[in-house]
Amino acid sequence: MAHSQISHHCRTPNSLPALRLPAWLAAERYTEYSTQYVEERIEVLSVRHALLALLAEGPAFGLRLQQEFESRTGEVWPLNVGQVYTTLQRLERDGLVVSGQPDGGGIQKDYEITSLGRGELEHWLRTPPEADTPPRDELVIKVLVAVRVPGVDVRSVIQAHRRHLVEEMQKYTRVKTQAAPDDHGLALVVDAELFRLEGVVRWLDAADARLMMTSGSEEHVRLTRESPDKVSVPR
Repeated sequence: MAHSQISHHCRTPNSLPALRLPAWLAAERYTEYSTQYVEERIEVLSVRHALLALLAEGPAFGLRLQQEFESRTGEVWPLNVGQVYTTLQRLERDGLVVSGQPDGGGIQKDYEITSLGRGELEHWLRTPPEADTPPRDELVIKVLVAVRVPGVDVRSVIQAHRRHLVEEMQKYTRVKTQAAPDDHGLALVVDAELFRLEGVVRWLDAADARLMMTSGSEEHVRLTRESPDKVSVPR
């Protein structure tokens, strides 16, 4: 959704530009490596606070907010418009936003943030997210399962996933290189994803090294039991 299509009252001179990932990248984000991550992120991300943040820039109606949300997040975090209206109703019930009458005989009514809503938004922005429980990660589960399944080459599994993740990082690096110098919003999203993917790759490398060490120790024990006289003993 092009940012020019968003209502002008959703923006301020100091607001960050809308994020736009290239279509080829936005489409490819929905892979087995990203779909679960995106779904979990959209659940963890507080939609109510995201809407409050958008309304802090100016009044807007529900569909505009849904479009603006997806545009600001590079269209990689889809948001159902029904969820937007349900959340707006709850925000209004809690006194964090107020709604007005539709303009010009339209059917869409604008929502506006209240002083209580601004206080709630400020508190949320300064509250660290919970990090005590690690999120369920499909890739971690796959590696754990591969370790236990007989006949599976775990290191081959790890390398297959690693290659794909490196390709993903290369795609994001190209996006970052081609982005406009002043597109700070896109740069922030791309940097966050690059650091996330780099962390996963580093974990795969660590897992590979750990399994190599474990495999070497187990092979030494096996050889010792089968042919004790043929196994050299470290001095």
